[in-house]
Amino acid sequence: MKKLAFLSAVPLTYGAAPMDDDALYIERYERAEAARKSGSLGSIYDVMAPLRSADPLVPLQAKSGPSPISADVINEAAAYVAPRKTSAFIILHEGEIVHESYYGDTKKETPLVAKSLAKPLSVIAVGRAIKERHIKSLDQPASDFFTEWKGSPKETISVRHLLTMRSGLMRQSPYTGPEDVMRKAYLHPRHIEIILADYPLINPPGTRYEYANVNGELIAPLIERATGERYEDWVSDQILQPLGAQGGEIWLNRVGGTAHSGCCNTLPAHSWVTLALLVMQDGVWEGARLLPEGYTEQMRTPTAENPFVGMSIYNGARYAEYRGAQNPDYGGGTYHSAPYTASDIILFDGNGNQVIYMLPSQNLIIARFGRWPDKALGWDNAFLPNLISPTQ
Repeated sequence: MKKLAFLSAVPLTYGAAPMDDDALYIERYERAEAARKSGSLGSIYDVMAPLRSADPLVPLQAKSGPSPISADVINEAAAYVAPRKTSAFIILHEGEIVHESYYGDTKKETPLVAKSLAKPLSVIAVGRAIKERHIKSLDQPASDFFTEWKGSPKETISVRHLLTMRSGLMRQSPYTGPEDVMRKAYLHPRHIEIILADYPLINPPGTRYEYANVNGELIAPLIERATGERYEDWVSDQILQPLGAQGGEIWLNRVGGTAHSGCCNTLPAHSWVTLALLVMQDGVWEGARLLPEGYTEQMRTPTAENPFVGMSIYNGARYAEYRGAQNPDYGGGTYHSAPYTASDIILFDGNGNQVIYMLPSQNLIIARFGRWPDKALGWDNAFLPNLISPTQ
C-alpha cells in the first residue's frame, strides 16, 4: 500500500494548472460531447487505477436449498429486465443467490460501470475511516482536512453534510459549456483543486438538500488526507479485501492524480451486491465489525431537508409517483407505479436505473445493472421489489 506524501498539504490552485492539463480537459470535454450527441457509450475514463481484488476471493454462493421465490415470479422478473438494456440481474435471499442472469457480453466477473453506485461505496469508505479512527465522526468539519476552506464560508461544512448532499455547494444542473465550473469539476485533470477553490457555495451548510456530484467527488481527497493512503488503496484494502470481493478499476483525474469517488469506478455485479449485503448486516462481515455500530442506520436515515434519502441510501417509506436524486421541490425523477409493499425497503440507486433494492425484513436483495431502458419501455422502480418476495 502506497502512503501519500501529504496529510494536510494545500494542493495547487486551478490557476497553477499547466497548459497540458487544460488541453486534456478540452479533449475530454469534446469526447464527452460527441458521445452525448451520438448516444454512444464513448468513455472519458482515460487514466485508470486498479481496485485490487481480495486475496483470497470469497464469492457469493448459490442457494443451498429450495428457492423461496417461485419460478413463475423469477421468470416474470427476468422477462421485465431483459429487454431493458440490462447487463446483470441478481436476486439474493439470506445472503445466497436465488437467481442471476447476464446479458450481452457481460459475465459474472465483468467489471460494470455503475455510475453513482460509487457514492454509497464512498460512504462506506468514510465509515471504515471512522471505525479506524482516522476521522473523528460524521460531524467533524471537512475543513480539518480541506484546510483551504479555513476562514471561508465553507469552513463549517461537515463530513455528514457532504454525505447527505447538504453541504450548500451548488446543485447539479445542465452545464453551459467548457467554461462551466460544473463541467470542469468532473472532467478537468485538476478537478479537486477546482472544486475546493472555485465551486460556489449557494446555501449555508446544513440548511438545504441539493444533489451535486462534487459532494461525492470530495470523498476521495478527504479519505486521502485523513488516512494518508490513496483512495483506491483504501477501498481495496479496507473494503474489498475483508469482504472477499473482486475488484475492478477507478478513474483518476490524471496520471498520479486523485481518484473520482462520486462516480467512475467499475466492479463486478457480485461486488456491488456484497456492499449491499454489508449494509443489510449493519456493517458486520463474517463476525467482524467493519463499520461503526449504528453507522448503516445513519446511512439510511433521511434528513429533514429530504425525506427520501440519507447518506446515498434512498428509502421507500413515503410514496411519490416520480422521485429521484434531486431535491423533491423540483419534481420529476424515476417513475413508481405504486407504493413499495415493503415499508422498510432501502435502495442504492444510480444513473441508468441501476438499482440495488434491499428489503431487510425479508432478508432480500434485488439488483439490476445496465443502461437507461428505451423510452418506449421505460422503467418502473416499484415493479421488481413489489413482484419478488419469498414464498410464505
